[in-house]
Amino acid sequence: MDDKRKKNPWGQGNNNNQGSRPPWGGGNYGGEPPPDLDEVLRRAQANLRQVMPGGMDGGKMLGLALLAVAALWLASGLYIIVPGQHGVVQRFGEWSATAADEGLHYHLPWPVETVAKVNVTEVRRMSIGFSESIGRGSMGAKQDIAEESLMLTSDANIVDIDLEVHWNVKSAEDFLFNIRDQENTIKKVAESAIREVVGQTQMFPIITTSRDAVASRAREIMSRNLDEYKSGVNITQVLIREAEVHPDVQEAFQDVQSAKQDAFDVQNRAGAYREDIIPKARGAAIKMLQEAQAYKQSAIARATGDAERFNAVYEAYQTGQDVTKKRMYIETMEDVLKNAQKIILDEKSGSSVVPYLPLNELKPAAGNETTGGQTP
Repeated sequence: MDDKRKKNPWGQGNNNNQGSRPPWGGGNYGGEPPPDLDEVLRRAQANLRQVMPGGMDGGKMLGLALLAVAALWLASGLYIIVPGQHGVVQRFGEWSATAADEGLHYHLPWPVETVAKVNVTEVRRMSIGFSESIGRGSMGAKQDIAEESLMLTSDANIVDIDLEVHWNVKSAEDFLFNIRDQENTIKKVAESAIREVVGQTQMFPIITTSRDAVASRAREIMSRNLDEYKSGVNITQVLIREAEVHPDVQEAFQDVQSAKQDAFDVQNRAGAYREDIIPKARGAAIKMLQEAQAYKQSAIARATGDAERFNAVYEAYQTGQDVTKKRMYIETMEDVLKNAQKIILDEKSGSSVVPYLPLNELKPAAGNETTGGQTP
């Protein structure tokens, strides 16, 4: 080891035990006395006078030092706003202004004013119901959080939902001053919103076709609540990563769904039978009504005709009773005798009619008696 490395920084000579000696020169190492502190200060003052301009005393040196310190203090108020950032200036802790333009800005140095820079364009992600641990060389392992993911639906079922919320800052000053513990507040609002929507929705639509509708309603509720808080937060998107039946109730849920399917099939068959029988019954009812109307019109017309005919006969009887009586007799005999076998004899022909035996009529009668008397 050369002499430069062995040299004591306090101006002493070489010492083999210098590596273990305290930097303040305490103790007795190798019989050498400790450095004189006054001598060290005198040497430092002499070196400082050599670099300063000639003729400058201690008062001027102190003024220059104070001026340099003041300049550095004033320069500490300069700050830069990069794209996507807003700078919130606070004067004694109270909001003073918000710098939204990019570039160099200035605020009164600490402790008068301070500036907090907030990224307002970054879309931040928040998970509810699960957590992901980023592993080396992989996408990360997912871990379920039961107290966040298990929710009760409107039909008294338990659904396991994993939710992802995307948000950004739309007002830096509201975000910093109007809510405390911002991310935790946003998470609580998101949990409350999704539980409200799930509690008003049946489970089957949640796990099948209505995920987007549930997420959209939850986003509306979250945005409304956060706006009421004047949080300065904008919810850009709500995604349902997973929605499924809890494993502990999976079997019971399958039984319920099978029963609902059976009930749905029975209702379909009943509906088909109803659609078949009701038109037939309506057609039969319409037919009966039409037949009744026809019978009504026919009976009324027949009764009206009979009454008119009776009135006509009565009027004719009033004008000529003998003729009417004879006419009524003839018409009645015509109705009685029109289907009977008749033999008309003229009285003027005398007794020249020879009686005969109706053999043609008696022969079939005799044949029927003979047939009836035979035994098979």
